[in-house]
Amino acid sequence: MPKPQPRISFEYFPPRTEEGRVKLLRDTTPALNALNPAFFSVTYGAGGTTRDSTLGVVSAMREDGIDVAPHLSFGGDDRNAIGALVDTYAQRGINRLVALRGDMPSGMGGASQLVYASELVAFIRERTGDHFQIEVAAYPEIHPEAKSYDSDIRYLKGKLDAGANGAITQYFFNVEAYFYFLDQCAAAGITKPVYAGIMPIINFANLARFSRNCGAEIPRWICQRVEGYDGDQDSIRKFGIEVVTQLCQTLLDSGAPGIHFYTMNQVEPTREIYRNLGL
Repeated sequence: MPKPQPRISFEYFPPRTEEGRVKLLRDTTPALNALNPAFFSVTYGAGGTTRDSTLGVVSAMREDGIDVAPHLSFGGDDRNAIGALVDTYAQRGINRLVALRGDMPSGMGGASQLVYASELVAFIRERTGDHFQIEVAAYPEIHPEAKSYDSDIRYLKGKLDAGANGAITQYFFNVEAYFYFLDQCAAAGITKPVYAGIMPIINFANLARFSRNCGAEIPRWICQRVEGYDGDQDSIRKFGIEVVTQLCQTLLDSGAPGIHFYTMNQVEPTREIYRNLGL
């Protein structure tokens, strides 16, 4: 029996400027859509701070016939506001969502209570039934705020049991962490797919800083190799392509159900990795 084709998807963040928005929709999206991904996802800023721009990008892509999944969290919004947004997405022919707990924007402090992603999933299901394919977040190296490894897996199971169809992981570079995580998920009774989130190495300094904040580990050997290039950006780029291609190939060869690329709104190097994989 032939192996099922892996699911490939791409992620954007909503541009802050009109120029960036035009470039994303006119240039980047046609180039990446030519690779036939299952869908694109579009992120949602802390506390819903990019709500309108996320809605605008998602709506424009859907009008072009592209399957797109907006990210969504309660953040500082009440159920009426989120319900209206969910209804708008449904009316515009969107049938995928990525449901997250989300973060509060800086400066809001405790002004509003965070709502767990499991509650958001249950809310969407109660309001729209099976209209949406819902994905949630998973953390192979465990969420930095998690009380323990096991509690984080139980939390993921709660999101899936609430009605999510599958999960997309935080990016990682340690393939063993991902497959160990899948084994522990299976042991906890999770049967829904957990897709591997992959971050191409575009700007290593930014990646290292972001990774420290979100709990994603960059293996020491990768850091040492990058330091050895002494700022030669072309060599770092080529090394990044090689490393991430190898990571993706190992994932696919070992049975990962699919890969979700965090594109950072760039065509390259995602397209180059994709072609290296023969997809």
